[in-house]
Amino acid sequence: MAEKKKFIDTNIKNKSKTVEGNLQFINYEDKRMPLPTEIEISESGTCNRKCSFCPRSDPNYEDKKEFIDNKLHEKMCIELKELNYRGTIRYSGFVEPLLDKNIFNLIAMARNNVPQSNIEIVTNGDPLDLGRLKKLFSSGLNKILISAYDGKEETKKLEELCIKANLNKKQYIIRHRYLSEDQDFGITLSNRSGSMQNAEYKIENLKNPLKNPCYIPSYTFFLDYQGDVLMCPHDWGKKVILGNLNKNKLIDIWFSKKSMGIRKMLNNSNRNFSPCNVCDVDGTFMGKKNSTYFN
Repeated sequence: MAEKKKFIDTNIKNKSKTVEGNLQFINYEDKRMPLPTEIEISESGTCNRKCSFCPRSDPNYEDKKEFIDNKLHEKMCIELKELNYRGTIRYSGFVEPLLDKNIFNLIAMARNNVPQSNIEIVTNGDPLDLGRLKKLFSSGLNKILISAYDGKEETKKLEELCIKANLNKKQYIIRHRYLSEDQDFGITLSNRSGSMQNAEYKIENLKNPLKNPCYIPSYTFFLDYQGDVLMCPHDWGKKVILGNLNKNKLIDIWFSKKSMGIRKMLNNSNRNFSPCNVCDVDGTFMGKKNSTYFN
């Protein structure tokens, strides 16, 4: 019997262009090195959904109604300003960012400090209405990625909402996440680096590590609301923390010995450490060009 073909998000192709086509370099310790092309901010500990294919459907997953501190976010923005950052800043991660009433101020803060950056948000669309949608873009947002989980009717309403807000096709993407299990729910499924064993839709940990590279840590700087910088947005268990932005500079965390060592191992197909040894994420869809500077 032929193996079922995995669903691959159609946005990956577009995203890969911004990841590999927007490399920005600085001199760090007398070497010309690339900055992260994506800053992903998981700016709270809460979400209003527990999707079956998400670690939040694990009965033991703790929802925390805590949000990123303004001072921490401002510190990040100021440091990116000093770097004249021109990459992507995305509010996403393990959360629903529109549950944060301060999200408009966070976006405005990022826009004011790093005006050349591309600012995005990923949302399930539940808290969205016309007023909030317009305010997101007046605050400085470039693009909204909406995951529609409830069906075609919801998708149609979200599309109409974006049109009513006078958004053009480059400013929004509506992702069909309501598809059936045999269509992978319309997402690029993974075991979230070993965090899906007790989820509603169980995905087992790998018994043996994959023998292919992973480029994700070579282009992504992932910050959670507590200031912890994770190796990867798939590390829901926070197994590898590279540093804390409350205590360290962004640039020093990005080029730390620990960060550089992990990139080198993953770029050379060495996943023999936790949680990468149980992770089934491909990790090669984008970022190969970025990875060459860390070997």
